[in-house]
Amino acid sequence: MEVILAKQAGFCFGVKRATHLAFEAADKGGETYTLGPIIHSPQVVQRLEEMGVKTLSDVEDVESGTIIIRSHGVAAKELEAAVRRKLEIVDATCPFVKKAQEHVASLSRAGYDVVVVGDADHPEVQGIVSYATGRVYVVGNGEEAERLPRMSKIGVVAQTTQSFENLQHVVTACLAKAGEIRVYRTICDATAVRQEEAKALAGKVDCMIVIGGYNSANTRRLAQVCSELLRRTHHIETASQLDPAWFAGVDKVGVTAGASTPKWLIDDVLDRIEEIDKDKIY
Repeated sequence: MEVILAKQAGFCFGVKRATHLAFEAADKGGETYTLGPIIHSPQVVQRLEEMGVKTLSDVEDVESGTIIIRSHGVAAKELEAAVRRKLEIVDATCPFVKKAQEHVASLSRAGYDVVVVGDADHPEVQGIVSYATGRVYVVGNGEEAERLPRMSKIGVVAQTTQSFENLQHVVTACLAKAGEIRVYRTICDATAVRQEEAKALAGKVDCMIVIGGYNSANTRRLAQVCSELLRRTHHIETASQLDPAWFAGVDKVGVTAGASTPKWLIDDVLDRIEEIDKDKIY
């Protein structure tokens, strides 16, 4: 059985940077916390907890020590609260997310009503929205954008993991809503590259394995685009979830992983697939 690993599987630049900063802070010891999960990988979060790094949901719960800002960023008021409390801040916000936050702030200052393309319940989007000082709307797609009220000026930014096509659909809808539109392309190329590579791989294998946290939006999207092309697509978090029955009659297996999936988890899955293959009766 041939196993093909996608070239871009696993950590993207922003996640790699965030985990490096988090483990570096953990190595220094002392009271160390992350404000929300550092990345959407329960296994990485667990390793940090084993090193003494606690995950908190509210900065008000911290009296002293070091607070690590997760890769998805946090709301502006949470960052301000950390500064007020004189905590040592390790800002692990992905630079692409940070840029989206800055664009929202500048658009608001310039008098634009802001439209954020993304999932309203996602922590990245909630953080981005918080930097608006005027009216701000979150839409998930073009149909939702069509229900927006008319505005004189609209500024558009996108959650970094959105597809370019979805951003285009929203922008098209917004063109009918305002006399002036300013659009910032805040989508991370790593997301698009992973999706296109996953599609290509799914088209030439018999089974796809997608590795990553179930709470990871970009991993769920990878699994979705693969399953649309190949019914035998399985989203897992760890190697222990692999079912040997999935590989019955399979000659080629494709493996990809979300941007929050560490290399050691990918290696575990590859090793387990190899074990399953050796145990197969041909």
